Amino acid sequence: MAYPSSTLPHLSGTTLEVCAVFTALAFILTLMLWLWSDWLAFLSLGPGGTPATILGFLRVELLSLFALHDPYNPGPTPTRFMGKPGYLVTQKASPEIFERLRAGIEEMGRSEQGLEIGTSCFEKHGTGLFSVVPAKRTCGGEIVHAHPSDGSMHMTLHPADAKEVLAAGWGERHPIARGGLFERFVPGNFVMIYAPRSEEEVQVALKIVRAGVWFVSGGDGLTDPGDGAERRDSGYVSEVETGEQPACGGK
Repeated sequence: MAYPSSTLPHLSGTTLEVCAVFTALAFILTLMLWLWSDWLAFLSLGPGGTPATILGFLRVELLSLFALHDPYNPGPTPTRFMGKPGYLVTQKASPEIFERLRAGIEEMGRSEQGLEIGTSCFEKHGTGLFSVVPAKRTCGGEIVHAHPSDGSMHMTLHPADAKEVLAAGWGERHPIARGGLFERFVPGNFVMIYAPRSEEEVQVALKIVRAGVWFVSGGDGLTDPGDGAERRDSGYVSEVETGEQPACGGK
């Protein structure tokens, strides 16, 4: 049976409208499910520098658009939640191991001149290690803070030390450590150190902390007493034996 030609454009237009509506609904539903999943993951990470509010969530979602997509992390590495950069989902430190890490950091702050312990400037809670007279610009002179939720750390390192850390698989660059305008959020050499999982890895992590202390407090080149040559890193990271098991879920 033939339909009048005048009805064909009407039927075609209706079909297109229905398809457009269903496509839009499918897109909106997918977007809502994705945001809801990210929101639940965001809340599950616990307290952090960004408040656990709708505005805080939207802020990290926006910043994630500018995140480094290849922070140079030779695997296998812990699973991370990229919406709230720098938090581990897997390979976390046990409470006992985290306590040893925290105690080691606090001991540096109590026993070494020019350092102090305080509330993390980046996280707004938790313990941070600070340089009393910092030579490098960080948030309030903060060198490092550790995350009780997973045992990882955020710290500022000399570029040469950061390179050693990344190459060994001990950590990765913070996703928005791009420098320039992004330094209003984190320093350009800001890195995440993966959570240690043993006493040996705690000692490696503390050597990396000492590298951060050296840099933020003014280190910018160190003379090697062995041959008198100047190297450009702190010496704390590179002195770790190459055969030692990398800390915190590295390769």
